[in-house]
Amino acid sequence: MNHIEGKALQVSDAIISCQLDGKGGLIPIDNRDVINCERPCWLHLNYTHRESADWLSSTPLIPDSVRAALSGDSMRPRVSRLGDGFMITLRSVNLNSESRPDQLVAIRVFINDKLIVSTRRRKVYAIDEVLTDLQNGNGPADGGSWLVDVCDALTDHASEFIEELHDKIIELEDALLDQQVPARGELALLRKQIIVMRRYMAPQRDVYAKLASERLGWMDDDDRRRMQEISDRLGRGLDDLDACVARTAVLADEIASVLADAMNRRTYTMSLLAMVFLPTTFLTGLFGVNLGGIPGGEYHYGFSIFCLLLVVLVVGVAWWLKRRKWL
Repeated sequence: MNHIEGKALQVSDAIISCQLDGKGGLIPIDNRDVINCERPCWLHLNYTHRESADWLSSTPLIPDSVRAALSGDSMRPRVSRLGDGFMITLRSVNLNSESRPDQLVAIRVFINDKLIVSTRRRKVYAIDEVLTDLQNGNGPADGGSWLVDVCDALTDHASEFIEELHDKIIELEDALLDQQVPARGELALLRKQIIVMRRYMAPQRDVYAKLASERLGWMDDDDRRRMQEISDRLGRGLDDLDACVARTAVLADEIASVLADAMNRRTYTMSLLAMVFLPTTFLTGLFGVNLGGIPGGEYHYGFSIFCLLLVVLVVGVAWWLKRRKWL
């Protein structure tokens, strides 16, 4: 198939519909009778839109084996080779508003030498970056460089988020040095984000490594070299995530230690206060019995003298505790 009818690529609710011009730019797809397939066409669809879903289920331009994958619920990064093309599932850091970055978004791609079909549900900013480059005339020239540019942008976003996690850990460590305990749930959310990133970025690195090792006519040696560099860069990010997991475990232990020390200090303080007032409590209890013969019971200044003795007793016990270095 060296030509595609223009109407076969017409999807009314497509997010992107264009053909790479081979010079870093793009050519919009219209209802031309014939499209020359020397350069790949790119369709970017939201598979939850009706027209896009109908096109994915009925078009003869993609294999039957990838229809469900392009609009399915599979979220784990993976790659399958289909003849001279790939079916790829990748994850991206969520940069959408009112969403946490660790609520990763998925992008699914079917790509060969003639056609690129990418689908998503939530917006993927890496796709927008590649589209902006194409509109500016400095984007990918072919399918291989398009795939590398998308993976490069995805890895850039992941690396930036991993760096943010690293900075948050440093802030928590510095705060703990000043005996400042983080807000409840802050460390738990941080650990969750690290674990989610580790879970999905590890297989994504393997996807990049496999793409770098495959030899297809539309991916040259430079594309494979760049893909291997992207895989290595993501691998270094995974090493940082492993270190972050260990550091958060140390943080959790240190926070528990700080809280335990604070509780012990409070308990110790309360115990000393009880010890200071224990003799006075005994005396007030003894003199508070309603029986005859209480010393000073009929003396006009008896109560005042008794209170003064109690103050002297408290001061004396406190001095003794201070001398024994308990206070």
